[in-house]
Amino acid sequence: MNRALIDTDILSYYFKGDPLVVKNFKKYLTEYDIIEISLITYYEIMSGLLHKNAHKQLEMFNDFVDENFVVALIEESCKISSEIYSKLRISGESVDDIDLLIAGVAIENEMTFVTNNESHFGRIPGLIIENWKTQEL
Repeated sequence: MNRALIDTDILSYYFKGDPLVVKNFKKYLTEYDIIEISLITYYEIMSGLLHKNAHKQLEMFNDFVDENFVVALIEESCKISSEIYSKLRISGESVDDIDLLIAGVAIENEMTFVTNNESHFGRIPGLIIENWKTQEL
């Protein structure tokens, strides 16, 4: 099993207690000590919870972050994201910048990207994807 970078949607399913997602988190944690999310996912979750003024969920998310790891967005991952952006634009496809930045982090760190948005992220060359919402580890 490869190290995994968890997307925002999968993390949301985890916090909602989705049985398969929770089971996959537990199985993953038998091999790895922590769950890893990108700085972009951190931003997406925090901004959404702050906007909703969801204090209890913010506390749960902050506790989760304290026990796990936020993978930084660095120059190399931004370079990878830029190259992917260029290739997709040339081929007439596009992906949101924020998603390209997350993909760049996963690719740069040689991580499997865990998302329920396979159709969207599946267009990104070099990105290895798993869906913990629909498939068991």
